[in-house]
Amino acid sequence: MVEDWIANTYRGMSRRQFLAGMGAVGVGLAGYAIAATPVAGQVVSTPADRLATADGKVPIGDFSIPIYEARPAAAGRYPVVLVIPEVFGMHEHIKDVTRRFAAAGFLGITFEPYAREGGVLHLPDIAAVRKVVDPIPDDRVMADLDAVAAYAKSHPAAQADRIGVTQGALFRHFPDKEAIWLAVFAWVRESLGAVFATAMEKSKSPLAKIEQAFLAHVAFIAANPGVPRVMFHELQYPGDSPVRAEVRTMITAYRKRLGMLFAQAKAAGEAKLREFARGEARATFCFPGNPLVAAEEKLTVACVRDGVDGDWIIRSATHELSGGGYTCRVEAEAPGALGGKDEED
Repeated sequence: MVEDWIANTYRGMSRRQFLAGMGAVGVGLAGYAIAATPVAGQVVSTPADRLATADGKVPIGDFSIPIYEARPAAAGRYPVVLVIPEVFGMHEHIKDVTRRFAAAGFLGITFEPYAREGGVLHLPDIAAVRKVVDPIPDDRVMADLDAVAAYAKSHPAAQADRIGVTQGALFRHFPDKEAIWLAVFAWVRESLGAVFATAMEKSKSPLAKIEQAFLAHVAFIAANPGVPRVMFHELQYPGDSPVRAEVRTMITAYRKRLGMLFAQAKAAGEAKLREFARGEARATFCFPGNPLVAAEEKLTVACVRDGVDGDWIIRSATHELSGGGYTCRVEAEAPGALGGKDEED
């Protein structure tokens, strides 16, 4: 889910706009960590009027995960926020946070990660809660979250390409912020590399590969607008860190890959020009009409490009007079030509 958070949370809006939207419901992007006790659910209660709320279940294997969802009552499709419970599970405060997102124009969905254990709200203290919660493997929680995300993307009221998770929940699965960013940039490196590899397979010539690489890069950034923001934001900090080292390594590898393509394209172009200049070329030239142009005359070409500029022998000349004016079209070949043909219009 790291990639979903970094790729799509801000999609279609600036970070400032996203923060402003969250501030309107009393939730800051850096403050998604939920209250320390389930009693907090009794303190604040967001009204459900003008909202559509529902309890439900999402199947995963032979189990069904309890969920709670809330969205604006008006018909439409809304960006999705998956509200990830903290240590006490899906209690009333978590449901209230979900309604706050709905009131701000999102489809909010949360789930009960400890349903298989019968929940934890009935336990007497935090020590008892942790005895149940701590042994649960991250893989199971992430699999449940993937199932909820799949449900969300297929929801009739969801904008399936705009789904994010509450940031504080990420720290449940990473030791610190640096570990999150390292995971993010590892995903960027792997994903962009895969996109490039696929693009390269579509073309044979180096120049065509460069074009495909450019188009693939643009498509990747359009789909993941948060990537360049976080990358270049990170590089603005002074000094070094494992995260900045990872970003620099990724950019360096990207530059080398493009440099190799440009070198291949240049080499291919130079080889073609060398072949062209060896006298193995024929060409067609079009230019403003001149009655002196005739077969077997010399044609001097200048200011076109290396390998084309120089003397040519006209083999045939056609004089044309049309609505576009008087033009000459000649078939020419380099002295000593053995074959081949190039078009220069």
